[in-house]
Amino acid sequence: MTRSKWLGGLTPVLFTLPAMIPFVLFWLAPLLYVFYLSFTEWDFMSPEKTFVGLDNYIDLLRNPAFYQALRVTVLFCAGSVLPVILIGLGLALLMNRKLKGSMLYQVLLFSPWVTPTVAVSIVWSWIYEPEIGLANTVLGFLGLPPIGWLHDPQWALIGVLLVTIWKSVGWAMIFYLVALRNVPSDLLEAAELDGAGPVQKFMRVTLPLISPTTLFLFIVQIIGALQAYDQINVLTQGGPSGSTRTLLYMYYQSAFESFQIGEASSVAMVLVFICMLLSVLSLNISKRTTHYH
Repeated sequence: MTRSKWLGGLTPVLFTLPAMIPFVLFWLAPLLYVFYLSFTEWDFMSPEKTFVGLDNYIDLLRNPAFYQALRVTVLFCAGSVLPVILIGLGLALLMNRKLKGSMLYQVLLFSPWVTPTVAVSIVWSWIYEPEIGLANTVLGFLGLPPIGWLHDPQWALIGVLLVTIWKSVGWAMIFYLVALRNVPSDLLEAAELDGAGPVQKFMRVTLPLISPTTLFLFIVQIIGALQAYDQINVLTQGGPSGSTRTLLYMYYQSAFESFQIGEASSVAMVLVFICMLLSVLSLNISKRTTHYH
């Protein structure tokens, strides 16, 4: 009997083992190694790593560039995640009306998501070109002065955000469209019989029932925003004057431009901590706001 119980307890472990092996090899082990490197000083080339304790974290907290990168990261997350969710939901509500040609519009809106970010960023760098770019040409037709989209510290982050939002809204729209079509029609009909108008039906019935999709999109978009790299590298390389340098791009510069692996690893661990913190906060908030049906 004891052996049977032992084997029964081992069965779930055996089923999860195929998934756990790549998880440990390609995620947990590298993460632990980076955590170790954050306590060392290493230039990527010398055979020895000098243990420095918490010096990398202390230097990071004393570095003004870290706080600038942290500020840019927060602004990038807020400026990309919320618009993507709101615009994606708005587009899904529009497409859910089954307008003529809506399938074609869905394909067109979703196509930027499946296009490589590097290719998208190159096209947008042409659009942002100061002299002959489409963006400033349109502003000229409207009688507005040209903007240094990628060369002005006040506008560079906005320029990168527009690319990020444009690429992601179609993806959010598809998820919301599926969620809207899964809302039980009998609940909407019952709300209408009770005298609820379109706004009340949306706020009281539809929005709570699609809250799991909102939670999923929020967490995935937050993680994606924290990991944004391609569009920043192609469009601005973190400039001008660090106005688009996020924590991830700061990590890249420290590791592969300055070869300060210890410093870069400490930045990476801070980024991991922020991801974990935001995920936990989102899940805790979701317990009170997310409704499953």
